[in-house]
Amino acid sequence: MSEALWVQRAPARAEVRLRLFCFPFAGAAASTFREWPNGLPADVELCAVQLPGRETRMREAPLVRMDEMVASLADGLRGLLDEPFAFFGHSMGAFIAFELARELRRSGARGPSHLVVSAARAPHRPSSRRPLYALPEAQFVDELGGMNGTAPEVFAHPELRQLVLRILRADCALCETWVYRPEAPLDCDITVLGGLQDREVDRDQLEAWRELTTGACTLRMVPGDHFFIRSARPQVLALVAASLGRVPSGRGAEPLFFSRR
Repeated sequence: MSEALWVQRAPARAEVRLRLFCFPFAGAAASTFREWPNGLPADVELCAVQLPGRETRMREAPLVRMDEMVASLADGLRGLLDEPFAFFGHSMGAFIAFELARELRRSGARGPSHLVVSAARAPHRPSSRRPLYALPEAQFVDELGGMNGTAPEVFAHPELRQLVLRILRADCALCETWVYRPEAPLDCDITVLGGLQDREVDRDQLEAWRELTTGACTLRMVPGDHFFIRSARPQVLALVAASLGRVPSGRGAEPLFFSRR
């Protein structure tokens, strides 16, 4: 499958040193990263991943199984993995990025030089939230409303509500039916971003990412709830840019630890 279907590319402003593939959170799409290019180093090419079922791929059925998702991504992105690259993922996107890195390793392909995971528990740690994807619609909407990820007016519009719920339910199913299987740790560095007011993911769950790599693991905490990727975008971009090198780390973030196993 053509990489043009899977990725919206923003040209770098200099000779490309690195491609940054960005994976969205549940219910979101490639447009989440529309404003990101100017906050990244000039030699980084942003590649916003467009998952099935949303925006330009609205006619497709969203995927509900992690193994199918990463196999499709590995095939769809193959033509863009010829340059050094890194992965960024927020919440669901972090799980997809992590599993895709492992899928590439299993196939003997080049892997990411850096993995940035945001607002996501380490996948070998259990979730503290009950499964949502099979809940009746009213309960499903109530649970989602409490997470502050979807504007209330979206659920108030009948047609838009059904479209959004279709994607959100599929994304929840993808995450909640995914079973982590132990493998050898990755060898790339991992940067972990967490929200200081995030009630969905605690620090212990964030710190546990250090057990999943033999490289360096750095945790940074920024102001905001689970969706600090929107409310604290300047700080997030500064930290992502810093993790990719050649720029100073951003202000407004609290460094927690730096470890190398």
